[in-house]
Amino acid sequence: MASVLAVITATVVGLMVGVEFSVAFVINPIMLRLPAAASLMGRAEGGRMLGRAMPFWYVGSLILTAALTAVAWGTPAATSALIAGVLLAISVIMSIVLLVPINNRSTTWTPENHPDDWKEQQQRWDRLHYARVAIIVAAFVLVLVAATTFQL
Repeated sequence: MASVLAVITATVVGLMVGVEFSVAFVINPIMLRLPAAASLMGRAEGGRMLGRAMPFWYVGSLILTAALTAVAWGTPAATSALIAGVLLAISVIMSIVLLVPINNRSTTWTPENHPDDWKEQQQRWDRLHYARVAIIVAAFVLVLVAATTFQL
């Protein structure tokens, strides 16, 4: 059962990291290069779509990592899992406090109705997102370390 939990946790966290990495380094750079109207519409739709899914994915990843920590407690894997969980908790807090407010505003913007500083707000979101991606990549690596160490 512990092996299954380790695989599920690594898979869920890994897929989340892949989506967020893609948003940071593929999708949003493309959106910034589009004409303003297309960029606004694309980012708004992406924000709505991912804004519905990502809270469950982030919290689910955190819960799975906490469960992996509990199951691995007393083994060398527990430290890696615990630190991964702390990093994922930081990413959740960072999302709620810093990124979600910008995302919620941007999902309402249209080519006809947006603030003058829309591009600066999007770039601020992107910078914060880069930091969040670095945090969740580190958490993912630690989940993998915990999963493989626990299996030994």
